Amino acid sequence: MKRIAILGSTGSIGTQTLDVVKQHPHAFSIAVLTAQSNADLLVEQALQFLPSHVVIGDEQKYAFVKEALSGTSIQVLVGAEALLEVVSLDHVDIVLTALVGYAGLLPTVKAIKAGKPIALANKETLVVAGSLIMPLARTMGVPILPVDSEHSAIFQCLMGESHNPIEKVILTASGGPFRGKKREELAGVTRAQALKHPNWTMGAKITIDSASLMNKGLEVIEAAWLFDVKASQIDVVVHPQSIVHSLVQFEDGSIKAQLGLPDMKLPIQFALGYPNRMKADFPRFDFRDFAMLTFEQPDLETFRNLGLAFQALDQGGNMPCILNAANEVAVEAFLKDEIGFLAMSDLLADCMTKGTFLQEPSLEDYIATDKLTREMAQMWVNKQNK
Repeated sequence: MKRIAILGSTGSIGTQTLDVVKQHPHAFSIAVLTAQSNADLLVEQALQFLPSHVVIGDEQKYAFVKEALSGTSIQVLVGAEALLEVVSLDHVDIVLTALVGYAGLLPTVKAIKAGKPIALANKETLVVAGSLIMPLARTMGVPILPVDSEHSAIFQCLMGESHNPIEKVILTASGGPFRGKKREELAGVTRAQALKHPNWTMGAKITIDSASLMNKGLEVIEAAWLFDVKASQIDVVVHPQSIVHSLVQFEDGSIKAQLGLPDMKLPIQFALGYPNRMKADFPRFDFRDFAMLTFEQPDLETFRNLGLAFQALDQGGNMPCILNAANEVAVEAFLKDEIGFLAMSDLLADCMTKGTFLQEPSLEDYIATDKLTREMAQMWVNKQNK
């Protein structure tokens, strides 16, 4: 019985993780549930799964959650510091980090230092500070099990291949809702249009990132750290059907791929059950239902964010941290109709040009870089709205 701490239990990954737990009541139990502000759903989940602890990030929601769970033995905590406390609890066997963005960094560091295996659904942790996270995990003997469908696919392709060097990692991308569009066609894109992903149901931030191909850019950086490959060893191909989740090419030219219907519960279950594959009733992929699987090159002129991500990875240091912080501000501004869709790339490029570059940053440097970049990015947004 693995006892799971889910950081971000009310989001898309968190709720699907709980669906997986429900399917395997003899294999998994819930030790910790956390949410930032969705107090109603957090209470509902807590009453169903009865964890030992819940954390609500929003202090204004604490009294409501505390009262709603007062008839149980569940301990209710509040705030960012509480996240650092619960990931270290003795009875937590694995921590699934499904927090959105930079918020996942410090709890992940704390969990690794506590020796907890990490099921990683928060790619920004490695984007921001992969140079610290991966060596720390190796030192502590802590496995980092990827939950993103693409990185889970690569991880699965590499099983049994530890002695065979990787020639190339090939990440697949759906292309999002604007695949095939040119820059002039994207100038007037609305929030509602960008939130309509053709294949996946995800939270607002990752859906916008997918529409701009920023999500794939972040995945490129994450893949470099997870699988110890250089930017030159990573390719991205657009695969609209989202059946081939990613591929690995070896030195003899042979390619292995992992296929399946687009359903995040499969990589979630694989990470939680690793090293074993667990029986599941997920719908099965049938080649007869897909007359054609297609692949094409991404349009880096129209979708500049992907190229900026490769640039940040090549430069190294704290540049991916600058990229990530600027992107989080840009996405929030776009969702608030404060800047246009194409302006998000302009904001990223400006911050990458003006941000202070550090070749070998410490954790404190990463924290400072994130803060300063957000301030710079917000000033850029404010200027656009004067």
